[in-house]
Amino acid sequence: MPDHSASPENPQEAQRAFQEQLFRAGLLIPLQVRGLYARSGTFERIVQGIEALVDRAGDWQQAEVMRFPPLFARTHYERLDHIANFPDLLGSVHAFAGDERAHRAMLADFEGGQDWTAHLHACDCMLVPAACYPLYPTAAGSTLPAQGRIVDLETFVFRHEPSDDPARMQMFRQREYVRLGSAEQALEHRDRWLDLGQALLESLHLPVARVLANDPFFGRGGKVMKATQREQELKYELVVPICSEQHPTAVTSCNCHLDHFGQLFDIHGVGGEPAHTSCVGFGVERITLALLKTHGLDPWAWPAPVRERLGLR
Repeated sequence: MPDHSASPENPQEAQRAFQEQLFRAGLLIPLQVRGLYARSGTFERIVQGIEALVDRAGDWQQAEVMRFPPLFARTHYERLDHIANFPDLLGSVHAFAGDERAHRAMLADFEGGQDWTAHLHACDCMLVPAACYPLYPTAAGSTLPAQGRIVDLETFVFRHEPSDDPARMQMFRQREYVRLGSAEQALEHRDRWLDLGQALLESLHLPVARVLANDPFFGRGGKVMKATQREQELKYELVVPICSEQHPTAVTSCNCHLDHFGQLFDIHGVGGEPAHTSCVGFGVERITLALLKTHGLDPWAWPAPVRERLGLR
């Protein structure tokens, strides 16, 4: 039976309780780091069904398909303003690049229980913090066709926010459709996908709501950026209760970026103006968790229409 026992008085307790239920059911496997899990075959079957559903929902766009690794160039990261806005979430890749003497020093610290990571140096890679970030450098310096571009992309993304909330993973998949084009094309894409995304989630019998939202900008200056983002209605989320009825979880995000990435990466429209961009992002693990919370931990006992939509036969 579905579990609706989340406690609004103690959300952390509700998160840990749902996490433990997922562990006992073998759906998620703990990996000793908060927010880091292996997924079972059953969990992945649900993910695959969601992926196929998103494919069908977006078929009409005839989008370009691109799949990115969870790493991208540090030089590309440095062209973004992520380090200014979200320094608490970033992830940098480091490796050993020393000689034998340096190796001996590192081993001495390692074997002595000291901080051996001080001997590592930054590589030329960063962990991807948002699925659309690796896309824009591939379009740098380009002029878009009159119809713009729609790109279907996915990658694992990293965000350093360790938590016992199973819906707040440190490494998770984002599936996106990104529109690059004029201001009107970008806004139309965002608004259309708000409706399409909500319909997709409702077809899975999920109790979804549409809310105005903001990104978690860092620090004092971030408060102003949050307010501005809300005032301009640039970001909407589709939310579903997972561990809390009072504070439902965002499972899909629909965002307008204005000409921010067009300016950063010198991407232009046919008239020479900086391109506008927008995206819809589906958190496939979060949608999977929403389904497990809403319909129960045994997917084969879910309502037949939901199983049919996801190809769970």
